[in-house]
Amino acid sequence: MAKKATAKTSGKTRRGSTSKSTKARPKSRALVERRVSEGGRRSSDAGDAFITLLQSPLVAELVAVAATAALAALAEQGFTSSSASRRSRAGNAVKAAGKAAAAAVGRRLSTEIEEIRKASNASKGSAKA
Repeated sequence: MAKKATAKTSGKTRRGSTSKSTKARPKSRALVERRVSEGGRRSSDAGDAFITLLQSPLVAELVAVAATAALAALAEQGFTSSSASRRSRAGNAVKAAGKAAAAAVGRRLSTEIEEIRKASNASKGSAKA
């Protein structure tokens, strides 16, 4: 005689643990204190500031400078080295592109900072007169 099919659940949840043994973990004290101290507004303000920074003309110009330098480095590596294997040549080209992009951004930032210093000194000099 065959057993009757029943719609019995195994007592397991999606994660594989039994539903009886699943307990809510207490939140750590540091996490609760951090959430209380932030008040919920701080993360929103930081996100807005980050978005505003990304939309600034200086960041757009830095991205363009980095992309141009990286592309030039990739083109130079691709045309000059022919004896190395393809994989090591590609790795070296990417590494050189990253270094070129970082150097170009560094030069551009130092130029911007120097211009800001000059403008600041000029405005201090005209305010004294």
